[in-house]
Amino acid sequence: MRNDYGYFEEDQLGRVGDARLWRRIILLGLPEWPGIVLAVLLSFLVVGCGLALPYLLRLVIDDFVVNTALGQAERLAGIARLAGLFLLVMAAGFIVNFCQVLVLAWTGQKIMHRMRQMLFNHLLGLNMRFFNNNPGGKLVTRLTNDIQNMNEMFTSVIVTLFNDFINLTGILAVLFWMNWRLALLMAALVPLVVGNTIWFSRLSREAFRAIRTHLARINAFLQESLAGIAIIQLFLREPETEASFKKLDHEYYEKSLYQIKIFGMFMPLIELLGAVAIGAIIWYGGVQIMAGAMTIGVLVAFLSYMRLFFQPLKELSQKYAIVQSALASAERIFELQDSRALLPAAANPQRPAHCRGRIEFARVGFGYAPGQPVLKDFSLTIEPGEILAIVGATGSGKSTVINLLERFYDPDQGRVLLDGVDLRDLDPEWLRSQIGLVMQDVFVLSGTIRENILLDSHLDDAGLQAILARAQLQDFVARLPEGLDTKVGEGGRDLSAGERQLLAFARLLVRDCRVLILDEATSSVDAESEMYIEQATRASLAGRTSIIIAHRLSTVRRADRILVMEKGEIIEQGSHAQLVAAHGQYYRLLESGNGS
Repeated sequence: MRNDYGYFEEDQLGRVGDARLWRRIILLGLPEWPGIVLAVLLSFLVVGCGLALPYLLRLVIDDFVVNTALGQAERLAGIARLAGLFLLVMAAGFIVNFCQVLVLAWTGQKIMHRMRQMLFNHLLGLNMRFFNNNPGGKLVTRLTNDIQNMNEMFTSVIVTLFNDFINLTGILAVLFWMNWRLALLMAALVPLVVGNTIWFSRLSREAFRAIRTHLARINAFLQESLAGIAIIQLFLREPETEASFKKLDHEYYEKSLYQIKIFGMFMPLIELLGAVAIGAIIWYGGVQIMAGAMTIGVLVAFLSYMRLFFQPLKELSQKYAIVQSALASAERIFELQDSRALLPAAANPQRPAHCRGRIEFARVGFGYAPGQPVLKDFSLTIEPGEILAIVGATGSGKSTVINLLERFYDPDQGRVLLDGVDLRDLDPEWLRSQIGLVMQDVFVLSGTIRENILLDSHLDDAGLQAILARAQLQDFVARLPEGLDTKVGEGGRDLSAGERQLLAFARLLVRDCRVLILDEATSSVDAESEMYIEQATRASLAGRTSIIIAHRLSTVRRADRILVMEKGEIIEQGSHAQLVAAHGQYYRLLESGNGS
């Protein structure tokens, strides 16, 4: 069985003839139309300068180099004038081309910048169900690699293809104007070149697709292997892992060689056709010159135009591959942009002036996947200021209760209410400001301790010091070389598990939420950190409606009420003493040491 490591989408390449896709890409670039129009206008100047050079060469040869009717001084002066004009045209072409590259890069970056912002803002509004179904690596690829592929098309292909079209059209027009018989001879080779290009494009499409797929598999395998390196070493899986990577790498190597062979055939074939054209023109032109029907300058100009004519044809297949890749990326980006996994918003969302903290689950049913319910007819009321602990085995539905209360998801049946108002009728921003969440895995930003505590809040130093004292962080901050302005690494790798937990409590106290959700960490901490966490927990719970996914016996005992869940249902509830005396599931969990 083939293992795609979750990157099957890399098999796809865009269809160049997809009008719907091109229409959306054009609409994407419309806001930057001044830059695109300027780049197109500059194309005419770039092509004009390029077309002028061979013609100037013809004038130099015919009017001065071989024109013995003029005196030597006059011929040298004419050659000097045209040589100077030749240099001026070359310089002008360089400057115009440089300006066009700058305009294209500037325009492309503006389009990509707007697209990245638009896509990221769209992602921020999607619900958790969407993120459960779409791995983070895939979404990062959309925001980075796929957008970069589109940028390459905007900056390197679209306008240059327009340049090439104008260039080829201009060359043919000049050639027919100079000598239509010789131009017809050269034009006879065009169908051969076009046919060869189409044939190569089809082969390169398959080769490019295969390379893209195999490279994605290698990247995914490397990510998976490096993330699980401890397991690989612990279970002595190094030989099997090495063999798997060698197989993937060899497949990529073979596909790369195949692509090299295709390019190796195409380029010499174009060169051969060009050589045939040059040979035919030299033969026919030589005969015409000997007969007095053509000048040497025209033949030299023809040969120069031939070189200009075949150059864009050589690059056409490469640009075609870039367009295919960019269209595939565009299709995936638009598919992500079109996703409508949004939580429905009320037409006039409520923002109550005060939050008491009364929570009610009214006959709630919910499942993450159709036909697989997690909560079934779940009802629960939590009074303002009550501390509720939830215990149960893994998969009993504890985290789902939290997810629904935070409105990461909406229930499939029933309602979740805060102070008697359905969460779906509340302003999401107001709701999140009233509910504080301390998770097991504390998210730490790359920045200072101060920035990690305040996030977007504003608090003076005196208020912040009071928060540090309540969160038991004063001693820790005092030991840091730069205090609150000490930088921490990404993910909080410089902090211990206990320090990250205390940091989360400080964030909660800064926001002063009326409802607290605490998912206690299962990881063990040292005795000192345990004491600090205990004190910070006590300070955070005071006066708040609190729901705790409990793992510590001390927290369970402090709760006003304990809920025991199993398979999405409440099977027991009461105080610690009541549940112990009942000798039910709670008692068995305590006896087994599995409070989670």
